[in-house]
Amino acid sequence: MRTVFWDYDNNTVKMIDQRQLPFEFVVAEFDDYHDVARSIREMYVRGAPAIGATAAFGMALAARKSRAKDLKTLRSDLEGAAETLNAARPTAVNLSWAVASQIDVAGDESLKNIGELRQALLTSAQRIADDDVELNRQMGFNGAELVSDGDTILHHCNTGALATVDWGTALGVIFAAHEQGKKVHVLVDETRPRLQGSRLTAWELKNRGISFDLIADNAAGHFMRTGQVDIVLVGSDRTAANGDVANKIGTYKLAVVAKENGIPFYPVVPTSTIDLALANGDLIPIEERTPDEVLKAIDRPIAPDGITARNPAFDVTPHRFVTGIVTEMGVVYPPYGKHLRKAVEASRRGEWRPMSKSPSND
Repeated sequence: MRTVFWDYDNNTVKMIDQRQLPFEFVVAEFDDYHDVARSIREMYVRGAPAIGATAAFGMALAARKSRAKDLKTLRSDLEGAAETLNAARPTAVNLSWAVASQIDVAGDESLKNIGELRQALLTSAQRIADDDVELNRQMGFNGAELVSDGDTILHHCNTGALATVDWGTALGVIFAAHEQGKKVHVLVDETRPRLQGSRLTAWELKNRGISFDLIADNAAGHFMRTGQVDIVLVGSDRTAANGDVANKIGTYKLAVVAKENGIPFYPVVPTSTIDLALANGDLIPIEERTPDEVLKAIDRPIAPDGITARNPAFDVTPHRFVTGIVTEMGVVYPPYGKHLRKAVEASRRGEWRPMSKSPSND
């Protein structure tokens, strides 16, 4: 099952409610774009690629539910829906990218009536979802070339099928290496405060039969210093033009410690997550979420009443700590300013090719 998908029988958006995992598997259903925006904000769905596809389907849903009688009014309604969806979470660039793509589709002057516009938006959203699955598989096998048989991989947050439409980014590299027959072991950061590592990544790895240990976030440095980590793989919610990487809070310190210990550090990043409009990571907006996520664990208080807490959801890793960036176009190395632009432009020209089957391990 895909993380997010369109139900063609009911004309609704469906998604795995990741707040319930690993204790219960629930599929949520929404027939209003306001609720789709809420699902993003409240993290029913999370992970930059999955958020992008969800927003695209949200725009298709907004068009379908609009009561507009003419194209001009419908396009105005879609501009309002775009504002609502874009406000759901500010850091993941895939959200605004997908919404902007849908606005471009809606503005096509060749569309003759409301029915054609609605169908065009749904077709576009489905293409965004389908492309995400294929390019993530391509990216996974590109990154698998960096993984050797017997490696221990340190992984942060969740970057698997649940963070995308299917397959995954950094976990997709691990899945690809496993599919190639490589014996790998994964050290899974629990990823406080929302525990995406212990709840979601552990669930995915267990279901795929891949060897792993769950570790406390603060144990990562110990395993790196003592030579028990061969490579660090993480995702990215937005990557600046110079290669600075915004990812789940805690990523920056992993990159610094990896550099100190001579361990390669690779973000795995679809080109849709690269924001060439931002010169560096200091310009990336960092979402700060409710203090309750820090003050509680699984909805139970873990701190004294009445205290305050800070809860940035992401941090920025400067590009000097990044060994290379895995994309669907291949692995990008410094200078990032030059090479990331080339990768993005090549991807936009359609130069990546979906795989008909997994590459051979020969």
